[in-house]
Amino acid sequence: MTAATPLSMATPPAARYQQVKDFVARQIDDGSLKPGDRVPSEHALVAEFGIARMTVNRALRELAEQGKIVRVVGVGSFVAEDKPKSTLLQIANIADEIRQRGHAYRCDVLSLARVAAPLDVASALDLRTGASVFAVLCVHFEDDAPMQVEERYVNPRMAPGFIGQDFAHQSPSEYLVKHVPFDQIEHVVDAILPTAEQAGLLGMPATQPCLMLTRRTWNAGVPVTLVRCLHPGSRYRLGSRFRPDGSVPRR
Repeated sequence: MTAATPLSMATPPAARYQQVKDFVARQIDDGSLKPGDRVPSEHALVAEFGIARMTVNRALRELAEQGKIVRVVGVGSFVAEDKPKSTLLQIANIADEIRQRGHAYRCDVLSLARVAAPLDVASALDLRTGASVFAVLCVHFEDDAPMQVEERYVNPRMAPGFIGQDFAHQSPSEYLVKHVPFDQIEHVVDAILPTAEQAGLLGMPATQPCLMLTRRTWNAGVPVTLVRCLHPGSRYRLGSRFRPDGSVPRR
C-alpha cells in the first residue's frame, strides 16, 4: 500500500485553478460577495487551497477576462459591477438606460459636420460615393466612465434638421427617434479590437475586445441613418427578450 498523495499533487493544475475560479464565482453568484467587494487575495487563496500562486493568479486573471472581477494593480481584486444590457430588438436610448440605473449620464460631442460619404457609408445609405452626409462622433458616459463611442452618419434628405441640433441636451438617437419616422431597423453585432483612438476614448487597452453594434434604419425603403456604437466588452452586453412571434413583452 502506497502512502497517500498530497491533494495539491494528486489533482492536475488545470483542475486546481478551476476549483479556485468556481470558489470565487460561487460567492459572487450567491451574493456572498457583492459588486465592489474585495475578493480574497492571492495570498489567502494560496493558503486556502495549498497551491502555487501562479495557479491562483491564472484563476483570477480568467475571472477578470470574463468580467466577473476587476483587478487593480497593487490594491487587489474586486467584484465587478453588473454589466448593463441593451436590447437588440428596439432602438435603445442609452441616456434612459443609464438614468434608470440611477446613474449620471452625459454625452460629449467630439465632431458634427457635413462630410463626403466614404465608400462603406455611401453603400450602407444607398448613396453615391462622395455624396454629402451628416456625420457625428460622440462619447456617452455613465458616472464619468465612457460606456459607448457613437459614430453616426445621417442621410440629409431624410433628416435635414439634424446638422443644426445642439446635442448637449439630447442625444443624436433621441432626436432622430422623435423627429424622423422609420419603419425598418437592422442590427448587426461584432466583436472587434478597438483602434488606438477608440481605445483612448473608451479608457481601455487596445488589446481588449469591444462589442460593436451597427444599426441602419429606413423609412419607406429609403435609408435614414447608419450608426456604429462601440462598447467595452468587459463593461457591456447586448441581448433581447421576445416572444416566438417576434413581439417584445411589455415591461
